[in-house]
Amino acid sequence: MKLKFKMENLDCANCAAKMEELVKRIPGVNDAAVNFIMQKLTIDADDALADGIAAEAAKVCAGVEPDCRLVPTGNAAH
Repeated sequence: MKLKFKMENLDCANCAAKMEELVKRIPGVNDAAVNFIMQKLTIDADDALADGIAAEAAKVCAGVEPDCRLVPTGNAAH
């Protein structure tokens, strides 16, 4: 399942790279990509764990850059 998010208040390219690496470590995440220019995060996640992964990704991103918020955008079923 692909999870897609707009990243509000993402101000630091270095932070974006850190977020990408940390999100990739979340159990159930197959891959993750942060596009700093477009302010987007895309996660390829196991279907059964998608809700928990989305919540954990939000925590991880806020831990790196406290003002950053993830806003779901057009999450695909598969």
